[in-house]
Amino acid sequence: MSRAVKLREEEVRVPATEGEIRAVVIAPVDGGRGAGVLLYTDIFQLTESTLRTARRLAASGFVVCVPEIYPHGELAGVALAFDDAGKQAGQAGAAATTVARFDADRVAVLDYLQARAGVDRLCAVGFCIGGHLAFRAAFDPRVAATVCFYPTGLHDGALGADADAASLAGAGAIAGRLMVVFGSRDPHVPAQARLQVVGALYEAGLTDLELHVFAGGEHAFMRDVGARYDPELTDLALRTAVTFLEGR
Repeated sequence: MSRAVKLREEEVRVPATEGEIRAVVIAPVDGGRGAGVLLYTDIFQLTESTLRTARRLAASGFVVCVPEIYPHGELAGVALAFDDAGKQAGQAGAAATTVARFDADRVAVLDYLQARAGVDRLCAVGFCIGGHLAFRAAFDPRVAATVCFYPTGLHDGALGADADAASLAGAGAIAGRLMVVFGSRDPHVPAQARLQVVGALYEAGLTDLELHVFAGGEHAFMRDVGARYDPELTDLALRTAVTFLEGR
């Protein structure tokens, strides 16, 4: 991930059933290695912090598409600040979005990525609520590998406007490879919740599965803004993810 790679960055509009989805696509100028990555943000949407992470993944050879997760309402086009007001707005955006809408938008973005020249396989990555959305992206048989960073709501089913998205219950539909990353000090996904997640995944028969719990990592330890950011764990987590997405 340290080699110099020139990147091209563009804003695109992805057609979807509820209207267009604003997204940023970041890709190596030379076209990359053929893998398209759907990258889901946290509740704050297309912040520079998330885009910096997307650029790091693109520098490893991936075509990275980062869509807004609330593209159809009042938060369309809005990158939220990392403060209480931004948090409240992001949570409200989640509460107003049904799982069915999240899923429909996912299909639209995967269709867009699949149609891009030079993309021959699809992957998914996500952070926080985006980790949960990436998990659901793994239900699509086109997705070869998925990395979920500290996904919220997997253990209790909570996602958006739905009290129980039944995502874990649907884990048997995952045909691709799956990696899940947690921080050991994440209050949103404590140890018992992590055990519940991994137990359900093994019970569903997933055999190509990796679980990483980074000692000392807090929730959102990879967000490079604020006191919870851990640069060393972030580097380790990204290196591990890139290796996984490349097929080890």
